Amino acid sequence: MSKIFSCCHLLFLVVGIFSFEPISAQPVKQKIKVTDMLNIRQVTQVAFQPGGAAAVYVLNSIEPDKEKKEEYNYLNRLALVQLSQPGNPRMLTGKEGASQPAWSPDGQQLAFVRAVDGKPQIFLLRLDGGEAVQLTQSRYGAANPVWHPNGQQLLFTAQVPLLDLFADEELNPGKKAPLFPLEKPGVDNESFFLPSGIKADPDGDKAAVQAWLQNNQKDKKAKVINHLNFQEETGTSGDISFSHLFITSVTPGAKPRPITTGFGRFTSGTFTPDGKQILITGNVYTNLHPDRVQESSIFIADTGNTQLRKWLGEPGSSYNGVRISPSGKWVAFQKGKAAAVDIPELYLIPMNGRISEASLLPFDRNKGSVTWSQDEKSLFFTAQSNGGIPLYRADIASKKIIPLTAPDAGVGSFDLANNRLVFVQTNVSSPFEIVIADTDGKNQQTISTLNSSWLSNREISIPEKRSFVNEEGMTVEYWIMKPAGFVPGEKYATILNIHGGPSAMWGPGENSMWHEFQYYCSRGYVVVYANPRGSGGYGENFLRANMNNWGVGPAKDVLTALEKAAGEGYIDTSRLAVTGGSYAGYLVAWIIAHDQRFKVACSQRGVYELTTFMGEGNAWRLVPNYFGGYPWQPEVKKVLDRESPLNYVENIRTPYIIFHGENDLRTGVIQSEMIYRSLKILGRPVEYVRHPGASHEITRSGNNRQRMDQMLRTLEFFERYIKP
Repeated sequence: MSKIFSCCHLLFLVVGIFSFEPISAQPVKQKIKVTDMLNIRQVTQVAFQPGGAAAVYVLNSIEPDKEKKEEYNYLNRLALVQLSQPGNPRMLTGKEGASQPAWSPDGQQLAFVRAVDGKPQIFLLRLDGGEAVQLTQSRYGAANPVWHPNGQQLLFTAQVPLLDLFADEELNPGKKAPLFPLEKPGVDNESFFLPSGIKADPDGDKAAVQAWLQNNQKDKKAKVINHLNFQEETGTSGDISFSHLFITSVTPGAKPRPITTGFGRFTSGTFTPDGKQILITGNVYTNLHPDRVQESSIFIADTGNTQLRKWLGEPGSSYNGVRISPSGKWVAFQKGKAAAVDIPELYLIPMNGRISEASLLPFDRNKGSVTWSQDEKSLFFTAQSNGGIPLYRADIASKKIIPLTAPDAGVGSFDLANNRLVFVQTNVSSPFEIVIADTDGKNQQTISTLNSSWLSNREISIPEKRSFVNEEGMTVEYWIMKPAGFVPGEKYATILNIHGGPSAMWGPGENSMWHEFQYYCSRGYVVVYANPRGSGGYGENFLRANMNNWGVGPAKDVLTALEKAAGEGYIDTSRLAVTGGSYAGYLVAWIIAHDQRFKVACSQRGVYELTTFMGEGNAWRLVPNYFGGYPWQPEVKKVLDRESPLNYVENIRTPYIIFHGENDLRTGVIQSEMIYRSLKILGRPVEYVRHPGASHEITRSGNNRQRMDQMLRTLEFFERYIKP
């Protein structure tokens, strides 16, 4: 009895002890909502102040429209963070917008770009107080400011229309017609440009009628199209423009002086450290129309005149990414094949050297934002690789490439100063945060709470990486994201999400899909995504593995990823959905025309008939680049017909929703009309959604109400046929 009493007494004491202690319950985390998309703050550029004590960054946020209910606007502002006080960023600009910040050499002021009357102009902002001052009032606009080493001048680019260029004595001395053919049928170059002083008159002589017609073009009453690249992102244009470089004093009201002249397109310029010369990337057009030239070269100009000397360039090659070392002794640049699916190579060359003196830094990935170390022993760059976008350091002596950041995270903009790095990073826990580190990648510290603060009480799905080897011997990587509240032993509806491009790459380091993936998981779906053959981030052989093979090979890779994910036991194979945009819209259509496993499907802004695509999309060069020719060539036409999903439309029985932006001219809307109408005639379950005014970028940077509409409408359609 005493033993029983003792045990009971002990139990009472234990219960009594715990009954007096408060139980601290873990807060229940919320699921990601569709409107959380509006909370995401992006950083598009970060740059150290000279000396490295502070950094400026471009903060993109989404703000409610005060006048239009349920509308939301993008706002770009400049923010300054002192590294000694990282928790207190200072907003430098307001709701007027700002982008492309560039530090003066002394670190006391910033040049940046803001729109004025619809054109970009450069502003100056001193850090010791006062409002931003407009520097340029260029009728051609002004963008991409670059400081002269003396801090007294700025280089910038401007877009100049053809007729303005012809009449501009500074840019076109002697007002000479271009040497390349203007391709206006029956009209030679000299008679294309009308003499000044002709009075426009529809009832006048030939010259007066021509002047009247030309005025109609200027007033947008007619588009006369004679050039090849007439499709822009959201509309068509008969105008041809040329990008030129100008230099200006940093005194407001100063008159800019052109550095480049004539009929050329010059995309970027950078000063040598002594400020005496400028290295310029671009092209001068002589015998071929600009739209027919895909090469680019590197030129050298003296800062004081407009005489260009071609330094590097030859037919079939494209040069870009010029970076001069701090001493001016070396130049890094990238060289690729023009009009080809390839990975440009990174070279070093002595300043004013010859191409035969260039040395290669081999790395089989696309390299971005190449930057010199101060001691000139290393180059830093980012590169898509295996689902991440790490920051790398290339040791020049050993040619060894060293990753500095996590392989499954993504680095966007970065800068370095005084043996410190600052960069924008994407990872699973937050799509955008600012990080500082040593130049060896160690001692990383996140100095912002742009998104991690509001995400701290959200439930996040963690991508789980898997891989397999396909029939070509290539390793294909894929990721599985389990739904919020995942319970082992249960089975879940699943969305196979496919990327576009076709050379894009997805993974935990890619920020554009962060919210969409997390939202689908919050709604109870498993999400599976893969990088099939043809994706970027895996080297040139993998990149080119879908040449003449847009359908069968990539479809096999993404379906194998889904099958292997299903083999883990928690995917309900009777409740499968598939979705994708752009090239992936194509691949979704291809898959459901050849495979009946999916209960429901969605294509966004897709390509469905390759011959039509070559005519209506501004990305038409994908046709010759991937399929080796044009539809009027019989052998190529056979391949295009074989690879076009529209030709298999009778086999599509899967319930299908199709999206397209009405102003999307990257892929064009006609093909989506063709596949929708065909399915409607066949009596298949299909719904077609057009978003007025939307471009190809609708889901990334489009109207925010339309972005949410497309996401919600996709799931609403899916849930007519499957339940999460």
